[in-house]
Amino acid sequence: MMIQNKTRAAFSRIVFQQRIQATLVAAGFFVACLTGLGCAAASHGETDYGGSPSGSYLIVLGVAQDGGSPQINSPADHPARLDRDEQRYATSLGIVDSSSGRRWMFEATPDFREQAWLLSRAAPPAPTSVQIDGIFLTHAHIGHYSGLMFLGHESMGAHDVPVYAAPRMAEFLRTNGPWDQLVRFENIELRALTPHEGVELIAGITVTPFLVPHRQEYSEVVGYRIDGPTRSALFIPDIDSWDEWSDAGVELIEFVKDVDVAFLDATFYDDHEIPGRDMSTFPHPRITETMDLLEDLPIADRRKVQFIHLNHTNPAQWPGSSARREIERRGFRVAVQGERLSL
Repeated sequence: MMIQNKTRAAFSRIVFQQRIQATLVAAGFFVACLTGLGCAAASHGETDYGGSPSGSYLIVLGVAQDGGSPQINSPADHPARLDRDEQRYATSLGIVDSSSGRRWMFEATPDFREQAWLLSRAAPPAPTSVQIDGIFLTHAHIGHYSGLMFLGHESMGAHDVPVYAAPRMAEFLRTNGPWDQLVRFENIELRALTPHEGVELIAGITVTPFLVPHRQEYSEVVGYRIDGPTRSALFIPDIDSWDEWSDAGVELIEFVKDVDVAFLDATFYDDHEIPGRDMSTFPHPRITETMDLLEDLPIADRRKVQFIHLNHTNPAQWPGSSARREIERRGFRVAVQGERLSL
């Protein structure tokens, strides 16, 4: 949909460059100062994944909704059409363990080629062009698993890359083409997860899946808790509503309080984002709703929240927008593609 003129004006390249430069100077210290997480930030365009961080850390490999930003139907004057540096990949995280050089990815998005490369170049760079020691999937919506195609014999011709998925998701890949071919050709090795049972990647790093309410046409949907040697993270890129989760006895507030950083579904900013559409039919919590829910948390807990999975229409993706300023004023953040967060 067309972005409103007054919002588009705030997205100009000059404003963007001014604000992102300030963000990059501060971002390496923002999370470290406010939540105890060590962090190094880079831009969302030509990202420098070099440097020499020690220990294990998370990398934000993408922050956009499944279709990326711009999406295929974004208008010609969408900022990400006009400036490559304003493009954003579909939501994905990576884990790198510096001591062993091993690395894992969360989600296999349509931007998998670029994200696998960036993950593999992260310090210390992999000895091969691409190294992925495992992929964790959340569910069977196409923007979260379709990147698996690049592991097939038409592309990488990978061998036994571990793919972690909840039982229905694993069965979906095993029994539906073309994904079953990846299993038969041993490009991937499916490893079924049990909700609430952690998977130890190496000593000190554990990933634990948990069920979340979201459209389940082909599989169940999970989020992940990532526990490192000293810090922990929450990853929930898709959920229908926090109320539905609460009705099942799970409280987001308690989850946020119990981790050091929380990447939360932020597909839409509010109900007025797409003119002419009834957004009540779009099952995602709005950023404004999530901020209201967490408003009474101490500022230290609110600063843990990093909004992720932003639709191409979401004004919060743009530094300098009124939506971004409001998020920051209330003590929350928007995830930045290229950020590194110590575990």
